[in-house]
Amino acid sequence: MNKKETNNSSVELSRRSFLIGSAGSVAWLAVGGLSMASEMQAPHVLPALPYAELDLEPVISTYTIGFHYGKHHKGYVDNLNKLVTGTEYAGISLEKIIAETAGKADKAAIFNNAAQVWNHTFYWQGLKANGGGEPPAALRQKIEESFGSVDACKKELAAAAVSQFGSGWAWLILEGDKIKTAKTSNADSPLTTGRKPLFTIDVWEHAYYLDYQNRRSDYVNALLDKLINWEFVLRNIG
Repeated sequence: MNKKETNNSSVELSRRSFLIGSAGSVAWLAVGGLSMASEMQAPHVLPALPYAELDLEPVISTYTIGFHYGKHHKGYVDNLNKLVTGTEYAGISLEKIIAETAGKADKAAIFNNAAQVWNHTFYWQGLKANGGGEPPAALRQKIEESFGSVDACKKELAAAAVSQFGSGWAWLILEGDKIKTAKTSNADSPLTTGRKPLFTIDVWEHAYYLDYQNRRSDYVNALLDKLINWEFVLRNIG
C-alpha cells in the first residue's frame, strides 16, 4: 500500500446523499438569493457529502477530500459553533447569521466561518462523478441566451476562477433573467449582494494544491469538463 492509499484509507467520509427535491429533502429558503438548508441551525453540523469519497477521482483525489472536507470544512463548522454559543446568533439558521453579520467588522469571525460553511456545502453539491458534458436542454438554452454557447460560459467562468487573486470563489449567478459569472474573495458570496448563486468553484489553495500544486487552471478546467453537475445548476435557477 502506498502513502496516498494509506492516507486515503484513514479518511472516513459519508456516502449518504443530500436529498434535494424529494419529500424528505431539506427546505430551501431565499435570503438575498439562494440559501442553504434551513435546518442548518446551531449547533451546526457538517453536512454529508452527496457522493462517495472516491467518486471525484481522478479530478479531485480522496486525499484532497480528506483534508478539504474532513479538516477545513469541518473546522469552519466547529469554529462557528464555538463563536455563536451564548450569543444572539445561537439557534438561528446559517443563512440568517450570514445576512446579519455581513459587512460588520466586529462580527467578521462569525461571518467568515458561517459563510465558509455555506460556500463549501454549496460547492460539494455542485459536483458529481461523471459530470460535465452537455447541460440539460432547458439550461443549455438559458446559457446560450446569456453567453452565446456553453463553451463560452465555461471559458468565462474558468477565467474568473483563475484570475481571482488569492483565496476565494468563482460563481455562476442569476441576475434578472441572465446567467452571469462573478468572483468573490475569501469567504464572501453573492448572497450578501442579493445575487442568486447557481454554482461555485472553490479556488482556495486547499481545494486543489495537494493534487495540482500551483496549476490552478488545470484544476478549474478539469472540474468544469468532468465534475460540474449541470442538473444542480438547473435546479437552482428554479
